[in-house]
Amino acid sequence: MHRKAKFKIYVTRREMLYVGDQPDHTLMLTEMEGEPVDYTPGEAGEFVSRRSVGFHDRTRGEGPMQGYAVTHYELGTVFSRFEGMRKGDVTTGTWRVYKGIGRLQSLQGSGTFEVKSSGRPNEFILDMQGEYILDRTP
Repeated sequence: MHRKAKFKIYVTRREMLYVGDQPDHTLMLTEMEGEPVDYTPGEAGEFVSRRSVGFHDRTRGEGPMQGYAVTHYELGTVFSRFEGMRKGDVTTGTWRVYKGIGRLQSLQGSGTFEVKSSGRPNEFILDMQGEYILDRTP
């Protein structure tokens, strides 16, 4: 099944360290939370919360990133892993489900994402889409 969703995500914690090997080379650990902007409830019911933790390796604001996200719904939870690349003001990448709980226990899925600034400090818009398979056999 193909699904799309859009979330407003915001930074709740950020730690940044300068590497020192070249100008503006930083390593950053971020924690973000979010809420849906455009989302249709699925098998697990209404959205409850979303939290992600990411690691960014940037030079002059650009570079690779990777992390984990946990999304809770009324009847289940999804754990996913993501990786991407920031170029300019946009981060694009891929994600993959690695674990489900509750009604989403048998969930498999993967897809793509794009993150852009919302225009407000520490707030971003996450657009994601992908393919899901949910085995409903008892």
